[in-house]
Amino acid sequence: MLSPEAVSARQALRQQLLSTDLRPSDQHQFEQLALAVFRYQAVHNPIYRNYLAHLAVRPDQIFELRRVPFMPIGFFKKHTILSGFPANAQPLSDTLTFASSGTTGEQTSRHYVPDPDLYNAVSTRIFEQTYGPLSNFHIVALLPSYLERNNSSLVYMVQRFIAQTGSEKSGFFLHNHDELTEQLRQLTQEPDQKKILLIGVTFGLLDWAESGEDLSFLGGNPNLIVMETGGMKGRRQELLREEVHTILTDQLGIQRVHSEYGMTELLSQAYSSGSGVFEPSPTLRILLRDINDPFLIYPDDYKRTGGINVIDLANLDSCAFIETQDLGQYVGSERNFQVIGRFDNSDVRGCNLMVL
Repeated sequence: MLSPEAVSARQALRQQLLSTDLRPSDQHQFEQLALAVFRYQAVHNPIYRNYLAHLAVRPDQIFELRRVPFMPIGFFKKHTILSGFPANAQPLSDTLTFASSGTTGEQTSRHYVPDPDLYNAVSTRIFEQTYGPLSNFHIVALLPSYLERNNSSLVYMVQRFIAQTGSEKSGFFLHNHDELTEQLRQLTQEPDQKKILLIGVTFGLLDWAESGEDLSFLGGNPNLIVMETGGMKGRRQELLREEVHTILTDQLGIQRVHSEYGMTELLSQAYSSGSGVFEPSPTLRILLRDINDPFLIYPDDYKRTGGINVIDLANLDSCAFIETQDLGQYVGSERNFQVIGRFDNSDVRGCNLMVL
């Protein structure tokens, strides 16, 4: 049962998240809201509160994001991460549960989402600020490994996107490459001039692109966006993102491949319009940490590789400050970033393409 204090604080933060016109360039506004979320979760998230206490961190002495401790992402495998609920509380019956993929017997992450409407609103705003209204799209999704289970956050998001397109020609494809090709062929000949988003898990796109079908009709179509979400899921050898993009651009005859950065433990996304360079979204920022000292945060102009810490304001009901196992670099001066690999011995997960 949510406490009255937690309900009041949460509702105020939720209203700010949905009503404030957050922009990636407005770092001050983002930081102020992120610190407010931190203070809320430092009190009302039992797991995160205990983690801060273990580190002897006093939340009332934290006044800048660089001093906020980030919770290791592995906690999502071992604990119920919920803000506004008492310790050891069970999620409410109408709470969504997203789970990461894993091999048989492997413990997977679980992300509990008691407020799906917030996730829907945030993910839609991020996409539409980047690409325009979903009503201007046909969406074709090639997500075989995700469709084979019923608790994928990516499938849930794409389902909502497809519904908002209002297009009967949008939909999911599993392994039916012939049908996928024919659907794209028809869409590229449509006179409605809608954009076409082909979004797919990396191994699925590669299998289709290398299937021997004639896909030359895709080349030069200005309305087509091909977007990979990362991940070989053990189906193929892990490749550098640059290698994946080279194969896809060559086989499909397109100029560039877009990318999505997201994971089960995050409710916000970041998008790349090419070259694997991701732009921060309204509710997501990254900070890079030292590879050997997780509490040392690099300056924004640091040019070397660091561990990726994610601030995700959409994680209002779980934890907004996540220490991932991804490695990245800053690109340029706009807080853009690249994901270039992962720490040794970390799980092979969907958002990464490179094994170090």
